[in-house]
Amino acid sequence: MSQASLSGTSVATRLARAMALSKPELDPSALPVARRLLMDVAGICMAARHENYVRAALAAVEQPGPCTVFGFTEGYGVEAAAFVNGIAAHGEDFDDTYEGGPVHAGAVIVPALLAVAQRHALHGDALLRGIALGVEVTCRLCAVAPTRVHKAGFHPTAIFGVIGAVAGMGTAMKLTEAQMVNAFGLAGSMAAGIIEYLADGSWTKRMHPGWAAQSAYRAVRLAQAGFVGPATVFEGTHGLFHGFANTLDGDFEAMLAGFGERWVWTTIAFKPYACGTMAHPYIDCARALRKQSVTADQIQSIECETAEGIVHRLWEPLALKASPPNAYAAKFSIPYAIAAGLLLDDAGLSAYTEATVQRDDLRSLASKVRYVVDPTNPYPHQFTGHVRVHLKDGRVLEKRQAFFKGGAAHPLSDADLEQKFRANCSHGGLDAAQTQALLDTVNAALLGGSLSFSALAASGAQ
Repeated sequence: MSQASLSGTSVATRLARAMALSKPELDPSALPVARRLLMDVAGICMAARHENYVRAALAAVEQPGPCTVFGFTEGYGVEAAAFVNGIAAHGEDFDDTYEGGPVHAGAVIVPALLAVAQRHALHGDALLRGIALGVEVTCRLCAVAPTRVHKAGFHPTAIFGVIGAVAGMGTAMKLTEAQMVNAFGLAGSMAAGIIEYLADGSWTKRMHPGWAAQSAYRAVRLAQAGFVGPATVFEGTHGLFHGFANTLDGDFEAMLAGFGERWVWTTIAFKPYACGTMAHPYIDCARALRKQSVTADQIQSIECETAEGIVHRLWEPLALKASPPNAYAAKFSIPYAIAAGLLLDDAGLSAYTEATVQRDDLRSLASKVRYVVDPTNPYPHQFTGHVRVHLKDGRVLEKRQAFFKGGAAHPLSDADLEQKFRANCSHGGLDAAQTQALLDTVNAALLGGSLSFSALAASGAQ
């Protein structure tokens, strides 16, 4: 039994109290980071609005209401809007990540909070506080049992996202301590998301943030109405970490330590490439080798050092990763990412179209990539890359990168992120005026007062 249970105060209660006492909105980084989050999610949602998976999600919801799905004029209910926007935000795997996870908090928390803000007429200050605490809790949960959720076959964004969204929504909607504890307890039974999409590039990973966002709202509303959930949802014998991390030895002090004094949510990373996070440093290494005039016809083989913790998701089965069945599957292949870096000098949205992924030259080069596990690799605390190219003339060229570009230590600049936003809006069919109107809405959303969401609909591509 955990120390939290022995003390008589559940982890959920301690977390609810820490949240109530904290003031993340006073941190100087809070407003700019939240703006970056809103801008990034908005741009990605607009980029994805014509995609078949967004259309399928829209067709599956029948819940009219006052909330906006990015890029569409029809109004939806809270759950429907949070669900579809969460899918759109994560669908291209271009959204933010937390390097201590990995977990994708923004794709859950931003759609959840925007929908709640519209439905309950919240002001910008409530939106800021809700986003901050929602992302903070989602990220801090990763410290309880690092890497074990993935190893158990589950997607941390799906499992932790619903808890974080309860924290954010519950904060914005001013739940009492008892209601927050019940909402956490209820959300534990709503957490879901297996990683079997890795087998065939199917779409379920795209669904996970939207499912977490809509489920969290149901948990919050149930708790407000007096529905009771288990207070020991986190540490209990049959609790969240027993079920999704196969452990009763979670380090809850690591999650709770310094809450309200030391913020981790402001360290979230923003992606420059539209694929799995841990592939990014490998892409940078490949692009650096390309700048040395390395060409595909010169390459005999490629060997990479990697972390054991990512092998089952991004390296194996190696033959499948070298020849992904579709564009979505390619996003979770380091061999393909390296080939894209060397041949395309990029791994943006255009590198992950069906036509591009089927190119013979990319598949041929990807088939030359092998890996060895480095037992000293610092994952998940640090994402690294390494590419060693053996050339046919006997030369060996090598690049290492000890960081994730876009992460806390090497962040994208505001100009970089705005450029990404504008490119994503253009990809989604917005003109310059519509893009600027959306950016203006994002910039004003967190400043207090009532919120206007008309720009989120853009041209309303129905």
